[in-house]
Amino acid sequence: MSTKYVLDPADRRRLLASPAGWLACGFGSGLTPKAQGTFGSLAALLPWLLLRDLPLLAWLAIIVVGFAIGVWACEVSGRILGVADHRSIVWDEFVGQWIALLPALVAPWWAVVAGFLLFRLFDVWKPWPIGWFDRRVKGGFGVMLDDVIAGLFAGAVLFLILHAFLG
Repeated sequence: MSTKYVLDPADRRRLLASPAGWLACGFGSGLTPKAQGTFGSLAALLPWLLLRDLPLLAWLAIIVVGFAIGVWACEVSGRILGVADHRSIVWDEFVGQWIALLPALVAPWWAVVAGFLLFRLFDVWKPWPIGWFDRRVKGGFGVMLDDVIAGLFAGAVLFLILHAFLG
């Protein structure tokens, strides 16, 4: 079984052999040797940019469905790897990043960069209550929950920045 940081070739094959694993590792973006969360968040930008013109209600539906599927995929992947929140599991970064970017749907390009940076800040820093939930809520739901909250924090700060600069 893998540790939280090392993914051996056998675990990688088992993870990618499962639809849940393929999704949980962000279509392979979580398989980088370092900075898996950052690469997962970067990979989340591609579908976001392709679907940016969807209305807000469609984005909310994507996020809810992405969260629900993510709970399942992260739970299954954690069991495959023997580590509930292995660093290669980055689907939570996808959903959290999408939440953080909700205010950027109708904003200039720099808002996407700011939303990315703010999400990474809150995801790594884990201020209260993010860190509290991260330590106490386990399983696929716990893997997803702390990133959703980080996305909400980042989105709120981005909204305030946009409101201050754009009115």
